[in-house]
Amino acid sequence: MDPGRGDAGMVDSTQRFSGRVENYVKYRPPYPEAVLEALTADCGLTGASEIADVGSGTGILTELFLKHGNPVSAVEPNREMREAAEHLLRGYPRCRSIEGTAEATTLPARSVDFVASGQAFHWFDRAKAGEEFVRILRPGGWVVLIWNERLTTSTPFLLRYEELLLRHATDYEQVDHRRIDSAALSAFYGAAGFETRLFDNRQTFDHEGLKGRLLSSSYVPVEGHPRHEAMLAELSELFEAHQSESRVVFEYVTKLYYGRL
Repeated sequence: MDPGRGDAGMVDSTQRFSGRVENYVKYRPPYPEAVLEALTADCGLTGASEIADVGSGTGILTELFLKHGNPVSAVEPNREMREAAEHLLRGYPRCRSIEGTAEATTLPARSVDFVASGQAFHWFDRAKAGEEFVRILRPGGWVVLIWNERLTTSTPFLLRYEELLLRHATDYEQVDHRRIDSAALSAFYGAAGFETRLFDNRQTFDHEGLKGRLLSSSYVPVEGHPRHEAMLAELSELFEAHQSESRVVFEYVTKLYYGRL
C-alpha cells in the first residue's frame, strides 16, 4: 500500500463496525482524564476550545471533551455507530453529530481549534485527511491522535489473548493500528513535528465482558464464520485458566500524539 495512505482503501472500511456497535459501546475502554490535562498544559486547551472529533464512532472521545465543557462536532461515516453516539450523548447540548469522513468532514473552513481522532486515524487516507484538517483548523490549531493500545506481553493472559487473535482473526495484522509508527506520524505532521505522551489504562472483565470485548473488534470472525465457535471455545478456556475471582484484566497504554500540521 502507498505509505502516504492510511487503511481507508480497504474494502468498506467505514462499515467494518456495523453489527458490532452494542459490544463496542459496552466494552471498549474510555480515555484517561490525563489526556485533557496534557492538552491543557501543552496545547492551551480550554473549555471554550472547539473540537472536531473525526471518526468519532460511538462517542468515547467525544464524551471526554464534552465533560470538559467543549463544543464538539462528532464526525462519523458509519450510521450505526453515529446513531449509538447520538443516543448516548443526547444529554450534551454542545454536541453536534455529523455524517462525514476524515477526508470530507463537511465542516466549514477555519471552524475548529482542535481536530481529534480516537482509535480511528489508521483507517484514514492520511494525505487527504491532512488536507482536510488544515482546511477546517483555525490558524495555530492542533491535531490530536489517540489510541488505547492493548498490551500483548505484560501478563500471561494478555500473551495468550494475542495468540488467540493471531490464530482466529480474519485480517488482524493488516488493520492493527500499531502499523502507524513514528515514521508514518512524522510524514503526516511534517516539519512542525509532534509530541507524544503515554498513560496507563486498564479494564476488568468477567467472562461475558471478555467475550463482548473480543467481539467488538472488526477483525474477529462473526457468528456463522467457520472459525467463530472455535474462537469462543478457546476464549472460555483462556478465561478459566487466567481468571482471578471471576475476572481478567486488560492492560493498555494510552498513546497521545499532538502537533500542528
